[in-house]
Parts: sequence; structure tokens; C-alpha cells
Amino acid sequence: MPDHTDRTSGDWGPETLRAALEAAAEWTVDYRQRVGGLPVFPVVEPGGVRRALGDRPPREPQSFERVLADFDEHIVSGLTHWNHPGFLAYFSSSTRAPSIVAELLIAAVGVNAMLWRTSPAATEVERTAVDWLRQAVGLPASFSGVILDTASTSTFTALLAARERAGTAVRTDGLAGGPSLAVYTSEQSHSSVEKSALAAGLGHRAVRRIEVDDAFRMRPEALEAAIAADLAKGVRPAMVCATVGTTSTASVDPVEALGAVARRHGVWLHVDAAYAGPAAMVPEQRANFRGWETADSIVLNPHKWLGTSLDCSVLLYPEAAPFRASLALTPTYLESEDDETNLMDIGLALGRRFRGLKLWVLFRCVGTDGLAETLRRHIAMAEAAAARLVDGGVFELAAPVSFSTVCFRAAWAGDQATGDRWNREIMARVNAGGRSFLSHTELGRRYVLRLSVGSVHTEERHLDEVLDALHRAADELSPGEPG
Repeated sequence: MPDHTDRTSGDWGPETLRAALEAAAEWTVDYRQRVGGLPVFPVVEPGGVRRALGDRPPREPQSFERVLADFDEHIVSGLTHWNHPGFLAYFSSSTRAPSIVAELLIAAVGVNAMLWRTSPAATEVERTAVDWLRQAVGLPASFSGVILDTASTSTFTALLAARERAGTAVRTDGLAGGPSLAVYTSEQSHSSVEKSALAAGLGHRAVRRIEVDDAFRMRPEALEAAIAADLAKGVRPAMVCATVGTTSTASVDPVEALGAVARRHGVWLHVDAAYAGPAAMVPEQRANFRGWETADSIVLNPHKWLGTSLDCSVLLYPEAAPFRASLALTPTYLESEDDETNLMDIGLALGRRFRGLKLWVLFRCVGTDGLAETLRRHIAMAEAAAARLVDGGVFELAAPVSFSTVCFRAAWAGDQATGDRWNREIMARVNAGGRSFLSHTELGRRYVLRLSVGSVHTEERHLDEVLDALHRAADELSPGEPG
């Protein structure tokens, strides 16, 4: 690659930029072809990557060839490869090829979509992409929304709106002297609900963890009782958070029944569908989402199961006014009469990436039928894997299979501590093999393994491989003396 770098400023000329882009493109295509052969989880010591990178910044510009070589040698070797077909831990954030190209375009134009006038097309592309997603998952036309970074931010933004609607006038007077507020969510919900309560100034004690049934779904009668108890104590209910696709088990809260409880008490209903929300694109999965159209806010993450690159979390709502009431603030230097919609009014951030472009490109290049078929295939693979897993009696399901997530453990009739230790060692051995990566959770105080299909690169043969590894590890390890 010719080196036309300005030695004073470090800027690249057109030829150098073109050559660097070509080199990066070649590397990207090669990486996506070979990632399946890399260890999904790196073998590195803490601090090892930092030591390889050096402790001082370079004073002089260096060639991109050298930078790319160091990236490949020192950084890629220290990555957990979320695009690996054997990545079955957590909820996958794999990346479809069109999203990679879209990220390049986003970086190339470098716009800030805080106001309509700071880049009209960026605002209107985002609104279009969000509406396409709204249509694809079957929500009514009354819903609109914005794209934020992660579900944690989306839930926090919803809680701020719910806090304001609860009548505390926090925007004007702050929290001091106001009524105590409560947030209701299930024992299985994501920790972002609690973190949002902390960030919103409500405190950890404001969060009510509502008990679940045998299928790990929030119990509506328990929610009703918790709200009644708080009202009797003078505590004001602020938000109910129902989950469609909980983190541990992908369980589905009965949103319709929970929404009825929330409406009776005038409480904001937020639906966390960050992982499973895209599955509403599959007609046979639509029943899992019954009642979510009555929510005051919904979050779903295209960067999880749709293959859009991080970060892309969509916050949907039937009314924008409550969100603007909690956070909208326009200084004089940003005022304008020609603005149609200022998306900065919804959310804490002023600056906004052109995230809508990659969602728009995804729809254009894959189509809703293609997206739905991928989801349907992942669900089928998870169900088939669960059936094979329990065949023979070595493993048992720890929760009903939901969407593309399987919770299981090696069956052990003896004491729980030994059984937990055995399962922990089985997972450690499978993960150490470098071909597959599983995660764990705790259900009923038992150590449970998780397998979640979500990578756009995962095929049936990769599930065959992890199932073989699990059975092999169970055979090799003695329950009485694991490891």
C-alpha cells in the first residue's frame, strides 16, 4: 500500500484511504471465512493484550499495514468471537454482512442525528427503519420509536418517562420530598431493570422482584398483591416491567394479564423483548407476544437476533409525549423552526449515531422473509438439540425450551453440591475445547447450563459438535469426583 500519509497531521490522501479500505475489506472477508476455526474463547492471561500493545502512544504515524498486522496478531487472538458458529452462550450478537458494510457508510458520512436539521435524512431513515421493524413484528401503527445503544439505555429511558408520569414532578423539583416509588419486575428479569432504578434515583429498595411460576413466568396475582401492599403503605407504583424472553430461560411473562393489572392501577407497562422481540416476525411465534400492543414502551434489540451490528436497540412507544416530558431540553443554540422531529428529545444523549442506516440496509438486503426464516431455523435447531440432549437420560431440561434457548443440566440424583460441581466441570471442559462456548445460570438454586442459538453463522453441524462434546465430557468426568 503506498504511503501518502501527511507526516504533520497524520491525514491520509485518497490513494492511501482506498488501499487501507481494500486491505480492511480483504481482512474482513477472510476473517468471516476462518472464524469457525479459531478458538471461540481466547486463551489469554489478564493484561496480556495490553502488554503486547505497548505502554506509550507512537509519536509518528505508522502504516496501516503495520497496524492491521498488529490488530490481527495481538487483538484478534484475544477476542471472544461472538461471530463464531459455536458461540452458544448468552444471547448472540453476530453480524450479518450487510450490517458490516452499513457501518462503513455510517463512519464515512460521520453525521450527528441529534436534530432533524443536523442531518434530515438520518432522522427520516431512522424513523423509516423503526416503522419497518414495527410492521415486521406486528405492532399497530400507533407505535413509533427511536434507536438507542442498548436495552439497558432503552429501559432506563422508559423508567424516566414512567417516573414522571407517576406524578412526582421530578423534572422540576427533583426526587427530594416526593413520594416513594416502586418498580415491579419478575425474579427472572434482566439486571438492567434494577440498574435503571439505581440510575433514576429510586434506589435498589424500590424494585419489587415478583415471584414466578414453574415455567419461570411472572405471576399476575403476585404482582397484584405487591401493588396493593405498596399502595396501602403510601408507596406509588411507577412501572411494571414484563419480559418476553428472560435472560436465564427465555421464559415469557403473561403480558396480557400483567398489562391488565397495570392498567387497573394506572401503572406504566414496559415490555423487555430485547432478545426475543424479533421472533414476533415468525407467525407461529406471535402468540408469545399477546398483549404487548397495550404496553407504554417496548424494547427489542436488532443487534441480538437479527444480525445487526452493535449497537442497535429499538425503543417503541405509542406516545412520545411522556418521554419528551421527562428529558426534552433544547438550548437556544439548537433551536430551529425547520425541524420536523428531533430524536434527541427522547433519551439522555444529545449526540446520536446514524444507527438507522444499518437497520434500513438490513431490511433492504435481507428482507423480512429472510429474517423470519433465520429465526425459524434457529428455533427449530434449539428444539432439536434439546430433544437429542435428553435422549439417553444423561441430561435433563431445567426449564421449558423457549424460542432458541435451552436450559439443561447433567442429571444427578445425589447431593446437590456434587451435581452442581459435575455440571460446572462439564461446561468448563466443553468451553476449554475452543469449538463451542456455553454459559450458565442458576434455577431453583441449582447450577444450570445454557445453550442459545442466535448466531447467523450457526448450522446444525455446530450443534452436533457441542452435543457430542457435552456427552463426551459427562462420560469422562465422574459425578463423585468431577475434574
